[in-house]
This record gives sequence, C-alpha cells and structure tokens, in this order.
Amino acid sequence: MPETNSPERHLLVEEEDGVMTLIMNRPEARNALSPQMLIQLCEAWHEFRDRDDLRVAILTGAGETDFCAGGDLKLTMPLMTGARKPEDKWDHQILENPGQFTDAILRGFELYKPVIAAVNGNALGGGTEMTNACDLRVASEHAVFGTPEARVGLLPGGGSISRLPRQIPWAKAMEMLLIGDHWSARDALEMGLLNYVVPHAQLLAKVHELADKLARNGPLAVRKIKEGVMRGSGLSLSEALKIEDEVSATVMMSKDAREGPRAFKEKRAPRFTGE
Repeated sequence: MPETNSPERHLLVEEEDGVMTLIMNRPEARNALSPQMLIQLCEAWHEFRDRDDLRVAILTGAGETDFCAGGDLKLTMPLMTGARKPEDKWDHQILENPGQFTDAILRGFELYKPVIAAVNGNALGGGTEMTNACDLRVASEHAVFGTPEARVGLLPGGGSISRLPRQIPWAKAMEMLLIGDHWSARDALEMGLLNYVVPHAQLLAKVHELADKLARNGPLAVRKIKEGVMRGSGLSLSEALKIEDEVSATVMMSKDAREGPRAFKEKRAPRFTGE
C-alpha cells in the first residue's frame, strides 16, 4: 500500500501485531465517503481478507467529532446519480466498477475475519450502516447514531434495512429506520447496537483490548465461527446446523485444533498458524 501518512489519502492504514486499523481521514468533511475513500477502503478490505498475517481489523474515523457521515453529498452521491460528471481517476474508477462502493462499506462483501468499529463520534446515515457491518462495536460516549434518510425522501440502502431488524429488537429497528431520529451512544448500547460505550479518551484502549484478545485466538476458528454465523443467519435451525457441522469439521481437522489443547496441557501460550 502507499504511505499511510500521505496527507492526500482519504484513508489511513496502520498495521501492528496482526491488527489492521483503517482510519477514514476527511475530518473537514465529517469523514464522509468520497470516491477516493471508497476505493481505498475497498482495496484495504480485500488486502485484509487475503493476507494470512492479518487477523483483526479496526475501523474508525479521524478526529474527535465524527466517525463517518456516509456518502459525500457533494462528491459521491451526485456522481453516482449522474448529476455530476467524473472529474478525476477516482471518479472514473468508482463508476467503472460500482461494486467497489458496496465492498468498501461491507455490504455483501464476503469477509469472515473479525472487524471492530471504534466509533469516535457522529455516525449518522452511512456511519451507522458501517457500524452495523462490523462484528464488535465500541463507541465514545458522545457518539450519535441514526438513519435519517427517510426524512429527505431516501432510504438507508447500505445494509441497514436488512441488518438492523436482525441485530436489534424489531420495534427499535423500525423506529430507527422509519422515523429517522438521532440516538445517543447510551441509547444504542441499551438496544443492543453496541458492545461498549466508554469515555472518548479510553476508546482506542478498549478497542485494542478486544483486538488483542481476538488476535490471540485461533485464527481459523475465529473465521469459521463468523462464517457459520453469517451463512446461517435467516435460515431454519436445521439448515443452520448443517453449516455449523461444515465449519466445525474444518476446524476439528486443523493443526490449530491439535495445538490448542496441547498448549493448554503444557501450560503455555498456543502457537496458532491458521492451518
């Protein structure tokens, strides 16, 4: 990847100890999704999926006020609707392959490694939708959530219509989707949208605590657990159990499945390889 500290990059990428951190980097535009950011997010997610040394990803926003405001209403949305002509390579690239947009926001992208949302601020519209796409979610206590699209005659088509009713109680999901009000981090925690709400100064520490725990677990087991959950979602119990049998068989035949109990017996940390 290019240098992550380059000021023109709309996405910063950091790596340490098997953890990839993706930082949406347009604080002056509330970290809204520009064509450039979408393409760079897509590339980063594909790299994270394909590299065996990367075990966990963290998604967050630059600054202290905004996680992500969703698609940029001046750049991205007019481009996608045809109201704005393409002006640079990023515009042309996203138009030539619109699938990069959906991969970037993890809508339909097949990714079985765990992703943690570190919601550092406002996460309205697309920001809430990207949070919904992550497996674990930690928010600063001043974060705000909501899908206000219906207020302007639009709909939250980045995954929320499908995900929210599966992730939180039906009545709360429909209230969020249909009315479009804003919800505090505490509200989101109470309805089950988040795992933790912490003071802003403790956000990254809490997220990295979770990431470190995930990175120490058997990587194959973690991937297959997520795969089983995602593929079985919405299916009948009997169909879901067949998928559970499939992913269980893969893990039970692995080297990691032998290494874990051996390490426990020998009172040492396991040396997992993902094989």
